[in-house]
Amino acid sequence: MTIPYTYASATSGDRYVDGNALAGLLSEFFPGDPTLHECRCGTCGSTEPLARALVYLNCPGTVIRCPHCAAVILQLTTTPAGTYLTITATLHFPPQP
Repeated sequence: MTIPYTYASATSGDRYVDGNALAGLLSEFFPGDPTLHECRCGTCGSTEPLARALVYLNCPGTVIRCPHCAAVILQLTTTPAGTYLTITATLHFPPQP
């Protein structure tokens, strides 16, 4: 049996912040201000800067979701062995001036 995925069920009652909270977390991985990089969701196809993403900080690690469909687009986990970044979306890095 497949349960339909809805935006409301993914975020109702959850506490999240906008993607600007990612600036410090992602600065070691991406050039420039990471919140300005465009991200294309692999589920719904919408394209937005990471600053518009829904960021859940109180998970095991940090979970970043699409602001349109709430699909997971990035996961950032830090362990004693290192930091792991899982990317499930397409990121665009504009040329640096």
